[in-house]
Parts: sequence; structure tokens; C-alpha cells
Amino acid sequence: MGLAPEAREYLETTKANERPPRSTLTPEENRAGHARAIAYMGEPEPLPVVRDLTVPGPAGDVPVRLYRPVAGGTLPVLVYLHGGGWVLGSVDTSDRPCRNLAALTGCAVVSVDYRRAPEHPFPAALEDARAAVRHVAAEPSAYGADPERIAVGGDSAGGNLAAVLAQEARRSGPRLRHQLLVYPVCDTDTEGPGSYREFATGFSMTRDDMLYYFDNYLAGHDPEDVRVAPAREADLSGLCSATVITAECDVLRDEGEAYARAMEAAGVSVRHRRFAGMFHPFWPLAGVLPAAREAQRYAAEGLRAAFGLPPLAR
Repeated sequence: MGLAPEAREYLETTKANERPPRSTLTPEENRAGHARAIAYMGEPEPLPVVRDLTVPGPAGDVPVRLYRPVAGGTLPVLVYLHGGGWVLGSVDTSDRPCRNLAALTGCAVVSVDYRRAPEHPFPAALEDARAAVRHVAAEPSAYGADPERIAVGGDSAGGNLAAVLAQEARRSGPRLRHQLLVYPVCDTDTEGPGSYREFATGFSMTRDDMLYYFDNYLAGHDPEDVRVAPAREADLSGLCSATVITAECDVLRDEGEAYARAMEAAGVSVRHRRFAGMFHPFWPLAGVLPAAREAQRYAAEGLRAAFGLPPLAR
């Protein structure tokens, strides 16, 4: 159906399709441009606890931001990894959706400010994300978290990290209840037919953007490594349940949906929804796109079910 009218209006208003190619800009320029989208993410959900902390990581302390919808008590917890192609993004650019997820789900959210490429290429982001999940599991009292109800999630590159962590947890722990994958990067093949060809240009994130991200993140590393391309893992059985969200007009659409089907075929409980007429990255833009608000609600519903919480009231 192509872009929804509100999606087209957003792209035209923000001139998102008129920016210079990512490869012609410095990382700092790209990050500053990416951060301007915060203005369209809606007012911050007021929460009683929003606290910046650190967890020990392999290269020093990793900054994290804790969100809690109630001050006291023990809550399920979602470890969240922001998007941005492993190059852009931060706990600040993911602040609004993390607040909304905490409020809607009734869980604690630990958002991870992992190291970014090109300054810190693979596997730095994955190492920091792994350290955060393990710290939450090992020191749940620091977050008021229930160590038996831990989920991982993220959007785009963060969805990639979450998918990889879910695969690792199956083998080495900690036990995870759920994985939230929002238009995740699941593979490194940008050449095939389908969404990579159909939406290569003109829909905010381009195929060339993904090539830029891969070049910076991989920095020569094997692109077929399952820690980069989780869809290449041969055995997906035994993974925790999943919620997968995709956008119709997104180069990453087909690989996200193929990964959802592959997990389901392996016996994993999967909820998947494609948001018609949406682009990458619509997910955080709840201030202007009703579909973003609905996607965040859909994510919260999956998390609540996995955590054994009652459904959201309509």
C-alpha cells in the first residue's frame, strides 16, 4: 500500500529523505541528526524512578538508565538495547519508548548505553549488552527486579543485539522469559530481492545506510557470524518467546519476518505484527504517529503475557 499519509507527512515535514548520505558525514554529525527525532517522540511519561546507573563491563563501566513505574517492590524487568545501526542512538534517543514500556507493561526497564562503532566496532556493543543482562540477573536487588522474569528487547540494531542475547541465553543463561524484536537486523545480506530492493531509497532509512552501518560495526569481521546475523543460526529451538514488530516500508522487513517464521517453525511461541504504511524508524515517534503508540502497546501486551501479568485494559 506504500506509506501511510501520516508517515508521508512526517517524512516531508522533517525532510528525512533529503539529508546527505550517512557515509559523507562524521559519526558526530550523524548522531546529532538522529537525535533531532526526539522532538517527535512525545512528552516524557512521568515515572517515580528514572535513575542513571552503571554496570561492570569488559572495558569499564557501562552506563544504564533504570525506569520503574512504581518506587518499591519487585518487578519483572526488560533490558532494552537502543537502535541506530550500532553507530547512532543512546539512552536519550530511546528514553520515550522506554518510559512508555515501563508504564504500559508495569515492569522495570534497564536501557543500556552500549559502546558504539566506529570507535568501538564488533563485538563491543554485544559485550556491553551481555554484561548488562548478566548484571541484572546476578544483582536483581539493585533494580528491584525479579530474576525469574527477565526479558531482552530492542529496535533495529538493538533488536539484533537482543536476538543474539536470546540465542546465547539458551546455551549459557540467564534464563529469559521473552525477546522483543522491533524491526530487527537479523542478517547481513543486502543484495537479495524483496524489501531491500523495494525500499532501497525514499523511505527514511536506505540500503546505503545499512551498508554504512555494517561497514562501521563489522570493521572487517565475518558478516556470517551468527553473533552478527542471528538468522544464520541453524537451530532456533528452545529460544524464549518472542514479539516481533516490522514496518511495511522498511528494508529490514523481510528478514525480520523470516526470522519470526523460522522461530515459530522451531517451536518458539511468536507474536508478529507488520505495521502497514510505516517506515524505519517509526517505533519511537509516538508524538506524531498513532501506529507508534499502537506498536508500543502491542510490545507491552507481549511482555505482560510473558511475565504472567494480566492483559492491558482496552
